Amino acid sequence: MDLTHSPADEAFRDEARTWLEEHKPELPMPPGDSVEGFPVHRAWERELFDGGWAVVSWPKSYGGRDASLWQWLIFEEEYYRAGLPQRVAQNGIFLLAPSLFEFGAKAQQDRYLPRMAAVEDLWCQGWSEPNAGSDLAGITSRAERDGAAGGWRLNGQKTWTTRGAFCTHLFGLFRNDPHAERHRGLTYFLVDLAAEGVTVRPVDKLDGDAGFAEVFLDDVFVPDADVLGEVGKGWAVAMATTGSERGLTLRSPGRFAAVTNRLIDLYRRRVADGGVADPSLRLEVADCWMEAEAYRLATDMNVTRLVEGARMGPESSLNKVFWSEMDIHLHETALRLLEGDADLDGGWMRGYQFALAGPIYAGTNEIQRNVIAERLLGLPR
Repeated sequence: MDLTHSPADEAFRDEARTWLEEHKPELPMPPGDSVEGFPVHRAWERELFDGGWAVVSWPKSYGGRDASLWQWLIFEEEYYRAGLPQRVAQNGIFLLAPSLFEFGAKAQQDRYLPRMAAVEDLWCQGWSEPNAGSDLAGITSRAERDGAAGGWRLNGQKTWTTRGAFCTHLFGLFRNDPHAERHRGLTYFLVDLAAEGVTVRPVDKLDGDAGFAEVFLDDVFVPDADVLGEVGKGWAVAMATTGSERGLTLRSPGRFAAVTNRLIDLYRRRVADGGVADPSLRLEVADCWMEAEAYRLATDMNVTRLVEGARMGPESSLNKVFWSEMDIHLHETALRLLEGDADLDGGWMRGYQFALAGPIYAGTNEIQRNVIAERLLGLPR
């Protein structure tokens, strides 16, 4: 594994850093999950697209720069180094898009990817259902063939749909064969939330932001052109999407490096003003830095494998457990340093509240540990 960057990569870094410093919006931005904040974030992400920085690793024909995975990691480092927030378009560009590139027909790619990059279409994920949270194969929302109309009728309910209250489209699994085995008879659909029969009901978070939604589908028509992958084989497409969610694209090392640097700055300020009474906090901050650095090196190893043609398989579960628990550790350490001093918060409490959800979304860590045990360690079920 070569950890040095080429001159071309360093030139890419300089260009990205310069552009971000010259164009970044006023910070801090309002929360992206709020009614007031969402359009602000959307406008910023449109500016990213107009500057050619929204999806750097995509082909130029779809709004990208044909950048390498290494350059994508560099951009992510610079993006978060500049203090910029997670993207409200992330479920589309980081989760759905890789599956569209792998399983989508050319017509689907041409139709959806440019609009996704330009923040014209915003996607939410239709995975969880009231009785199927971590058990994705237990979904009961159904898809019934409407041959006369050339498509499908969808019925059911999706819940905990992140940013569903603000999005225009949904991607998700529906059961087209109720008699098939659990992981079969499932089809992956792309759904326009403006379609007749769709009801979106916002679900407020504890902080009052409409960060989630319930989505009800009552005889919603979806044409054959909006089936991603093969009918009845949606599980394979969904696993590719969850691999993106748990693995490389959703949580880049740059995000945690930026948080760690903020944590170190906080520690230094608290030491300077005499606010660190517990000497163990010095070691906790050092542990946080080492965890973030280990995650970066592990990601470099994974990218090396991907560049050489490997696929991101069950190793993505290792990634998910690591980054979700590291995120909590980083924010818990910051709150210990703050000791209730709201004047020094700087968003640490909001970040902590969000981090607590990490071991739950993208498949609970209990489920991920089962995957690691069975598929990586070869332990019995």
